[in-house]
Amino acid sequence: MSFSERRLLLGLLASAAIPLQLHAQTTRATKKPSHLVIIGGAEDRQQDRIILRKFLELSGGPNAKIRFITAASGVPDVVWASYKAVFQDLGALDCDVVPMLTREDASKPEVVSQIAEADGIFITGGDQNRLMACLWESPAFQALHRAFYLNGACVGGTSAGAAVMSRHMLALGTPTPSPQKDTVSTDIGLGFVANAIVDQHFSQRHRLSRLLSALAQRPDLLGVGIDEDTALIIEPNQSVEIVGKGSVTLVDPRRMRSNRDSIEDDDKLEMLGLQLHLLPAGSRYVLPSNPKARKQPTPFWEALTVLTKPGPMRG
Repeated sequence: MSFSERRLLLGLLASAAIPLQLHAQTTRATKKPSHLVIIGGAEDRQQDRIILRKFLELSGGPNAKIRFITAASGVPDVVWASYKAVFQDLGALDCDVVPMLTREDASKPEVVSQIAEADGIFITGGDQNRLMACLWESPAFQALHRAFYLNGACVGGTSAGAAVMSRHMLALGTPTPSPQKDTVSTDIGLGFVANAIVDQHFSQRHRLSRLLSALAQRPDLLGVGIDEDTALIIEPNQSVEIVGKGSVTLVDPRRMRSNRDSIEDDDKLEMLGLQLHLLPAGSRYVLPSNPKARKQPTPFWEALTVLTKPGPMRG
């Protein structure tokens, strides 16, 4: 092949690559960002329904495929009927319940495909331990991860559905007047938030002491307390927004000193150096790319960075 022929061939190959590069750039630019809508329970379903409207919007609007997971509930049919009526009234044209109540269900192809193809997945309340016993490391669990991490699905959860959003989940624990040693237990959650632990019904059920007891056990985690009718919306590594009527409380124990290792079970805890941040409804915080552009104190941005960090995709 002559030099001129080789140069002509290279030119043709280069021109053919341009549309492929443009297609790849366009695909990356238009991928819908994933969101978490973590609700403290008792969200309004009768009046303005601002939280559920926001979930529908982030899922893609009226034409989005909305799927409900009711496996945490002891009365799944009643729960599904309630949400179905609300979302149809909000204009959702394609909403359905995932037929998954047992671990055997979580392996069925029709269950996996419903989750994998959803634009929005809403996990209702009930018992977070029942939900995780059904889902953990199942094909449905893996489909949920793929929908969120690869397809830009919006994943929402209320009450027990909020507790499972983080990798580490509050499993058991009764609130006490003040934090005590080993009065709560934790377990594995869905893992969408890497290094936090979530409690719900926070102000209404006086759960600060319960969250602090959990953080005394796991001072490497960020504590997140969400009030009822309040949602914490996370776009991973990007932003946080608070929607609803209450607040979100962040408790950062990473610089804490505690007496936990020197006291007996159920003894009162000493916890020094905790950082607390209160985020009221209507707040929105975007992680700046330039640290010098931050207006809030550095400890708050450190906590926000932890909160928005996603866990690894499984499956």
